[in-house]
Amino acid sequence: MKKLLTLLLTAAMAVSVLTGCGGASSSSAAPSASGATSAAGSQAAKDVKIGFIFLHDENSTYDKNFIDAAKAVKEKLGLSDDQVIFKTNIPESSECYEAAADLADRGCDIVFADSFGHEQYIAQAAEEFPEVQFCHATGTTAHTADLPNFHNAFASIYEGRYLAGIAAGMKLNEMIENGEFTAEEAKIGYIGAYTYAEVISGYTAFYLGAKSVCPTATMDVQFTGSWYDETAEKEAANLLIGRGSKLISQHADSMGAPTACETAGVPNISYNGSTLSACPNTFIVSSRIDWEPYFEYIITSFLNGEAIDADWSHGLDEGSVVLTDLNEKVAAAGTADALKEAKEKLVAGELHVFDTATFTVKGETLTSYMADVDTDANYTPDTEVIEDGYFHESEKRSAPYFDLRIDGINTLNEKF
Repeated sequence: MKKLLTLLLTAAMAVSVLTGCGGASSSSAAPSASGATSAAGSQAAKDVKIGFIFLHDENSTYDKNFIDAAKAVKEKLGLSDDQVIFKTNIPESSECYEAAADLADRGCDIVFADSFGHEQYIAQAAEEFPEVQFCHATGTTAHTADLPNFHNAFASIYEGRYLAGIAAGMKLNEMIENGEFTAEEAKIGYIGAYTYAEVISGYTAFYLGAKSVCPTATMDVQFTGSWYDETAEKEAANLLIGRGSKLISQHADSMGAPTACETAGVPNISYNGSTLSACPNTFIVSSRIDWEPYFEYIITSFLNGEAIDADWSHGLDEGSVVLTDLNEKVAAAGTADALKEAKEKLVAGELHVFDTATFTVKGETLTSYMADVDTDANYTPDTEVIEDGYFHESEKRSAPYFDLRIDGINTLNEKF
């Protein structure tokens, strides 16, 4: 095992030092933290091996998004099948540590895990295999963990959700204009997995995008208590439709909600990829994180002998947040132009998703909010995140920390 070999090598080096004669010492250049060792300061792509740990498989839209990105970077960098190892259906348990340790033993220089609940097990592996770089999506602890080989990453997906919300608001306006319901009945239904800040940030951004073009819109949120539960997600969608929701979106990973919408004839904004082929009559658009830029970044950093950021996050302007192609058959007229204009303003910094002038909390406009962005007791737990008139999401830490319950959004079963 790599861990055993590391211990043996360390012991051998100690013996060599203790038994050396004449007080003379010899030294050699130690490899950098990223593992690059060539004289030129970089290695060829053939010298890297990366392992991926996925919570589910390609049946999950969430995991498929990561899998597709991993395949894309493999092709872009010309990596062989032997250099890329996938482990699918790895739960958020000690099985994750076992999978990470196995990948390290199989010679992986980099190990990446894709789910929030994998974090403690990836951190455990990072401590035990210091020669391997461990990278983890949606985590919160790397920036305070003081482990040079442990890294978190996310993206400013709230920007994409805001844009998708604009598409939703445009569709609501079209249905209102067509006489399908009144402006006061413009209710959105949203299926959320858990009551984590990541989910709250996402559905709030989506709602604010919709409200920016359909000011009478309200939203009901139904939680499932699972990232992937097709039955629960379908039932949640049907429940929301039964309660008067005119359009459905979600932060959950199965096809449960989109297929329920297709059956009911209710417009749907999906997440993590297009559902057009299965839902041609109701799918409008989807936002997603494109993980290929991050995968390319960590691999090239390793090859170049450069440190990998402990906490990495990028957005629309870097191509880490994208929208799928718009389904013009279902989308309201003018949606493409509205999305283009809003995207340009977001990238230019002229528009901020969480502009405090656009929402209230219990009837009040916020001028200050202390968010918990650190998880280490040695750090100040609360950080001011409202500056210059807007909530600065994913800037103080890559993982979302927006957990405000704003007016206009009704959470139906917040218990997880």
